[in-house]
Amino acid sequence: MASPPSSPENGDQSEFRAKNSSAPPPSSPHHKMSPRNRALIFVTAWLIVLMPFLFWWNTWFGRRLPDKQITEYLQDEKHPRHIQHALIQLGERMSHHDAGAARWYPELVRLASHPVEEVRNTDAWVMGQDTSGPAFHETLLKMLQDPSPMVRGNAALSLILFGDNSGRPHIVALLQPAGITAPAAGRVIDEDKVGTAIHQGGLIAKLQVDRSADASQTDQQVTEIRSPIAGRIRSLSVAPGSRVAAGAEVATVDPGDEQVWEALRALFIIGQVDDLPAIRPYQRELPEISDRVRQQALLTEKSIRERASH
Repeated sequence: MASPPSSPENGDQSEFRAKNSSAPPPSSPHHKMSPRNRALIFVTAWLIVLMPFLFWWNTWFGRRLPDKQITEYLQDEKHPRHIQHALIQLGERMSHHDAGAARWYPELVRLASHPVEEVRNTDAWVMGQDTSGPAFHETLLKMLQDPSPMVRGNAALSLILFGDNSGRPHIVALLQPAGITAPAAGRVIDEDKVGTAIHQGGLIAKLQVDRSADASQTDQQVTEIRSPIAGRIRSLSVAPGSRVAAGAEVATVDPGDEQVWEALRALFIIGQVDDLPAIRPYQRELPEISDRVRQQALLTEKSIRERASH
């Protein structure tokens, strides 16, 4: 039987099917990932997780160090944070009366003159953990002449544990705002903002210093002006573009909560009536003064007055 004649539409469809019968099927919207790409994504994700952990592991001072590593870290002049890590570990041992820590006591005395301020600062705190340590008392007294106010303050705090109050003025100074001065004459090219919280060593401003006597010459260098203490910027005496003389005040920084609290605790024990003007500002109810600092300031004044009355 003859097949029925096809309509023009059926004929077109037959022709289209014939032309495309050899064409590949349409691809799936879900492409398969090659093993190499899967491996790359896995490694990348692994590194994203691993790198922050390794950074934390290498900078966390709470990680316990074996004796051999403490010795190595104390002598690692290329990595001051390693020295700090070892010092903090020693401080914890000393506070628990670990007699084995005494083998490193000569190192503690040596590090009191280390060129890095943070190392000296930590060292001053550690030597206060054992008042029987040979030469510690004498070393801490010398550290009261350190160029860093933080080192002087920590040395004074440690001396209290030796029954020595000779560092009291340096403890009172910890309650005072730090004045930041220009190290040389020049032009301010950048600065932070008033009210900014800042770490010890944090950047306050940048100064373009004229290296030659003729300021019209282009032989210039940029010097960074940094805070000697942690705290908050109280005031700025200059503006970007202004010129300052060497030694001129650039900013003042209010001391941080932890520094003030430690100083108030020390003055609770050794403070005198003359120290009250430095203590009373921390008794005010202000947003920047924490409750624990305010309460400690009140308790410190009470303790000072009770001692004065006897």
